[in-house]
Amino acid sequence: MSRGRVFASMCSLVFLVNLARVVFAPLLEPLSAAFALTESTAGLIATLAWLGSATPRIPTGYLLTRVDRHRVVLGTGAVLTGAAAFMTVAQSVVMLGVGAFLMGVASGAYFIAANPLITELYPERVGRTLGVHGTASQVAAVAAPLFVGAVLAGATWRGVFSIIAVVAACATAVFYWTARRTEMPDAGTEDRDLLTAARKQWPIIVSGVAILGATGFVWNGLFNFYVKYVTATKGLDAATGNTLLTVVFAAGVPAFWLTGRLADRLPHVPLMLTILGGFVACLFALTAVQGLVAIAVVTAILGYVVHSLFPALDTYLLDSLPDQNRASAYSLYSGSMMIVQALGSVAVGALVDAGFGYDTVFQTFGGVLVAILLVLVVLWANDALPTGGQDPTVVRGD
Repeated sequence: MSRGRVFASMCSLVFLVNLARVVFAPLLEPLSAAFALTESTAGLIATLAWLGSATPRIPTGYLLTRVDRHRVVLGTGAVLTGAAAFMTVAQSVVMLGVGAFLMGVASGAYFIAANPLITELYPERVGRTLGVHGTASQVAAVAAPLFVGAVLAGATWRGVFSIIAVVAACATAVFYWTARRTEMPDAGTEDRDLLTAARKQWPIIVSGVAILGATGFVWNGLFNFYVKYVTATKGLDAATGNTLLTVVFAAGVPAFWLTGRLADRLPHVPLMLTILGGFVACLFALTAVQGLVAIAVVTAILGYVVHSLFPALDTYLLDSLPDQNRASAYSLYSGSMMIVQALGSVAVGALVDAGFGYDTVFQTFGGVLVAILLVLVVLWANDALPTGGQDPTVVRGD
């Protein structure tokens, strides 16, 4: 059995684990109606899915020092199946929150195990394979609003989670069947010390958290409240808002595909800082424009730019980290970054409930990102940022 079939089955799994996180954005309206949720409580439900994605990342990094990567991937499929099944019987806000958290747990553990495994399956083309894997993940984000809309046309919100549970069970079985018939890479067999990885790789870990943690915080709050934002401040109806939310995620499909390839060819840090600057510009533009056409254009560009950051940063990290520290250091970065990112939705919900307008909130967040970008540019100009895989002193496998 070839590694290509294992990779293909992982693309199916990543579709489902990402769907488990992003499905709450188009479901906030029906869930709010079913459970009488306030803005802040709705934001908390979305935040719990992302906190769930953040919480297991560092523990999963430790688990990977004891358990093979593909076995952990298999376990995440089982957790996703159980969590989605649990959501179908949720009868209270507490059960809803627990289910959202568990679905996030499956996704967080998956990415920590799967991304290093993919890097080791195809060490000669890290950016390209991460880009393809990310594209499969992004297709789920594109499909989520359409999927939810199709299910709600003939069933309740519980039907969404019933379908996810069944398909996740099937995808997990396929991965088990392909992995057990394939010789898996052993590049991570020396990755056995989480604390040593933190001590040796902290510059790359910290720079990754600074770039994607803050950006992800803003992005998480924006996309989870995008429909509410454009209906409340731009005069659009909810159906148009959901269509534009689909555009946001659809723009990420070519972003993952193309930027994954660019990340194998361009210096990592300038690429990442350029993308971050583009995201800030798009965020300010979104708060300023009016009219459907202008909003749609800015939304599409914003979706492309922000999704370009994920493959660029993952390539920077995973291409630069040596075999003996890769999964451990990546889990430390990812766990720290996701905790920051996960708080975006509840922060936006709380600020709006406190009386601040959406535009004011997003413009303030944009200002903070400008300050972070300026600090990073100064550090890079003074050679104070690790340059990663483009640095000739960094040798893979050291």
